[in-house]
Amino acid sequence: MIKLKDFEVWFVTGSQHLYGKETLKQVDADSKKIAEYLDKSANIPCRVVFKPVVTTPDKITSICVKANNAKNCVGLITWMHTFSPAKMWIAGLSILKKPFVHLHTQFNRDIPWKSIDMDFMNLNQSAHGGREFGFICSRMRKNRKVVVGHWQDPEVVEKLDIWMRAACAWNDWQGMKVARFGDNMREVAVTEGDKVEAQKKFGYSVNGYGVGDLVAVINKVDSKQINSMVNQYKRDYKVKLTAAQLEAVRTSAQIEVGMRTFLEKGGFKAFTTTFEDLHGLVQLPGLPVQRLMADGYGFGAEGDWKTAALVRAMKVMATGLNGGTSFMEDYTYHLDPKGMKVLGAHMLEVCPSIASGKSSLEVHPLGIGGKADPPRLVFNVPQGSGVNVSVMDMGNRFRMLINPCKVVKPDADLPKLPVARVVWQPEPNLKVAAGAWILGGGAHHTGFSMALTAEHIEDFAEMADIEYLMIDKNTTISNFKKDIRTNEVYYMLANGLK
Repeated sequence: MIKLKDFEVWFVTGSQHLYGKETLKQVDADSKKIAEYLDKSANIPCRVVFKPVVTTPDKITSICVKANNAKNCVGLITWMHTFSPAKMWIAGLSILKKPFVHLHTQFNRDIPWKSIDMDFMNLNQSAHGGREFGFICSRMRKNRKVVVGHWQDPEVVEKLDIWMRAACAWNDWQGMKVARFGDNMREVAVTEGDKVEAQKKFGYSVNGYGVGDLVAVINKVDSKQINSMVNQYKRDYKVKLTAAQLEAVRTSAQIEVGMRTFLEKGGFKAFTTTFEDLHGLVQLPGLPVQRLMADGYGFGAEGDWKTAALVRAMKVMATGLNGGTSFMEDYTYHLDPKGMKVLGAHMLEVCPSIASGKSSLEVHPLGIGGKADPPRLVFNVPQGSGVNVSVMDMGNRFRMLINPCKVVKPDADLPKLPVARVVWQPEPNLKVAAGAWILGGGAHHTGFSMALTAEHIEDFAEMADIEYLMIDKNTTISNFKKDIRTNEVYYMLANGLK
């Protein structure tokens, strides 16, 4: 279970001793009120913890060191109530490893036109104090989000919420373990990648385990555990099965209990499987993977560890939001000029968190992998807004592609397609979106969410300090090609700038 309220964001305010004790006392009080307001907001996902105002290089460095070492601190909100000479921030920002957001606000919303005097002006200097802080961040090439507006403005709170969710996901990646059951699907390029570089860049580790290691755990599952899991299926889903199909479901339940045991004991938060490596398994895990994803695990098919980690991050970001998040694949197109669409699905592994209504538990042949007929959840997805995201290893860097979409109803029922499926129209349209995705080297696997927006993913990419390319309503192929070429030059030079 993912609980974002277990995490903290520290509210850090910058000032200086020039203004005297009384002014600093007011700065401290105002900062505390803002932090408390945000902490109590129903629209803020994690705790906001007030920290005393920092006024010297030593105090700034100290708070950054403490933030780095605080396990539950996922990042900082920085605010300049007054002017805070930015050379004071150099040492602290140089060692700060946690992400931060620059809240460019002021305590008062309005100028008190009739009573404003120099005392008020000296106290409320966010307008130019924030610019000073912004300069040093840019001079130091520090990635951060800048949120502008009054701290009680719902839009400001929303942007802070989005950033905090990304910060929680980034924190979750640090030290995360991804298990690969079997290896990569043979001869596939995009699901490969440099796992060592990923651990350096992202903080999570990826290690392979023989399917036999998993089977050994599955074989220890007893009939009581299997019966309990099957009864859970009957409560959660629409179930109408023959005796032979029910036996296949019992096998699936045994696999699920074994997989859960393996992942929980190993402390894993994401995993992969592949239909080409099932030695010792009676069936390809479909239903178990769907249910594990619904509980927050990241997943990637065919050994796709990058997507498994991405889905986990998106699950963390989406905690408590309406909509769901799943592993996904563009499967086939509807190329009618009157309304081009994408049918997204996978062989089995689509998360029921995105389902419309109660899912149907069914058993059908798979037609691939040479194993017994696997159970799976079959469902459609409600209409609404969504986003598809993919991460690729481009050799000299990781790249993320982001494409918002509109989820629509299928034009007709799909009685002969017994898998979970979703139909969407990508922004700006299928021709441009697919063309740009291909030019950007986008993977066929994605993380798909109807809970998140492109802004969540953009904030996360900034924290990860990786390239991201947005394919949205404003995208043209010509400009997208220019972005790719410009980025090639930038990323060859970027390390020399930092």
